[in-house]
Amino acid sequence: MKKDITEDLEKIFTYFPELNEIQQQQLRLLGPTYVDLNAKINVISRKDIESLYLKHVLHSLSIARFINFKPNAKVLDLGTGGGFPGIPLAILFPETNFLLIDGTSKKIKVVNEVKEILGLENVAGLHKRAEELKMKFDFVLARAVTRLEQLYLWSIKLMDDENRHARPNGLITLKGGDLTEEIKEVSKNNYVEQKIISDFFSEDFFETKSIVYVQV
Repeated sequence: MKKDITEDLEKIFTYFPELNEIQQQQLRLLGPTYVDLNAKINVISRKDIESLYLKHVLHSLSIARFINFKPNAKVLDLGTGGGFPGIPLAILFPETNFLLIDGTSKKIKVVNEVKEILGLENVAGLHKRAEELKMKFDFVLARAVTRLEQLYLWSIKLMDDENRHARPNGLITLKGGDLTEEIKEVSKNNYVEQKIISDFFSEDFFETKSIVYVQV
């Protein structure tokens, strides 16, 4: 029997009771929008689409348990794929500016269609690689893109010198599994912090998932 994707949506509303009506409506619309677009342009695996709200949306929103992005902050979602973690975080932080980039044009096409359908005025999607960007950001986000060390090297030239948050500007990644070696590679010369997502959310899916922050 096919799973009703709205089951996991209710979990998000429980974890984030502060969401206003507009944000709740955007999240309700997000699921059916991705189901429809994914049937035309496959950016999420077929087996994962029924668990979209848990494995993609709530996973993305775990970053909001780690940091509260300020209004007018500039956040880059590097290698966004179909829009994660950028799209869910843009819903949660409507006054923060999110740039979502990916080297695959069809993925950015999906990002921009989702942006228009949900009415997200704080999101821009660009078909670009990190090396091509000339802009500066408060934080760079990434979700299962590549090793931590490579992400750090890409992030260095993209980081703004001015810190606007209590937590200094840096790289925030969503990763799974044993990260001992990856963290060791970057922690020799940098401050690195790891948070286990199961500390925030009780679902089994998050037991092996982490947020890793590298101050840049």
